[in-house]
Amino acid sequence: MKPRLSSLLLIPVLSLSLVAQAPKGRGEALPVTAAIPDDPEIQKVIAPLAAEIKATYGLPLVQAPEGLFRGRRGEENLLGYWMTDVMRQAAQQVSGVPVQVALANQGGIRANIHPGIVKVSDILEVMPFENELVVVELTGAELVQVVKEGILHRAGEPCSGLKIRVTGTPAAATLTVTWDDGSPIKPDEIVKVATSDYLYSGGDSFPTLKKGRHPFTTGITLRQMLIDACTALAKEKKDLVAPPPGRITIPQEIRDAIYAKQFKF
Repeated sequence: MKPRLSSLLLIPVLSLSLVAQAPKGRGEALPVTAAIPDDPEIQKVIAPLAAEIKATYGLPLVQAPEGLFRGRRGEENLLGYWMTDVMRQAAQQVSGVPVQVALANQGGIRANIHPGIVKVSDILEVMPFENELVVVELTGAELVQVVKEGILHRAGEPCSGLKIRVTGTPAAATLTVTWDDGSPIKPDEIVKVATSDYLYSGGDSFPTLKKGRHPFTTGITLRQMLIDACTALAKEKKDLVAPPPGRITIPQEIRDAIYAKQFKF
């Protein structure tokens, strides 16, 4: 059985809340310190689960010889590109229909994947949230607006299926968004977009994404999706490697203006 981490994450919180209760009839707050003795009955329940968690977190998944990184200012988020590729593929498999685009947010990717063996704990650090994969419908015009919001918010957000170009100067910039093969996006065409339930609900400055219609909830957490993708690579005897750069191109002068909150289209 594949490790499912969502229920396991509750165990440390449960142990603290049960151990640190004040005596009955008093409203006193007790600090949780080593001075509070462990409850033997609770420890009987927690001990085997804690051992299982420790073993699960240490499970090796796949080799990443060069690692995958979120990128610093001016560098592309290749880890985010890989993640959105996995989102798009998983969404197609579960929904059974073509999914043209996947969108994520840089702020939700909390760690890099460093060179070497990738373990379950590494994926948990990358994606510590319970965000789930969803598929929604946008028009081509709405999709371009979502891309624009991502650029204004954080100089572009990780994506799959698109090629994004900003040209010109901070005072006179032009945004071009095409499919990844360079073909144009028609404003009125219907596009299937894979994203997270967090972003679809309006999180992290993507207001247009909330307009997504006919939402399909896959029931898959992004964390488990990444674990499954690593497992599949190892089964095929492949390494985890970063996708090539080039999805988002923004001149550094414009990036600097975005970071300084001095840019708008």
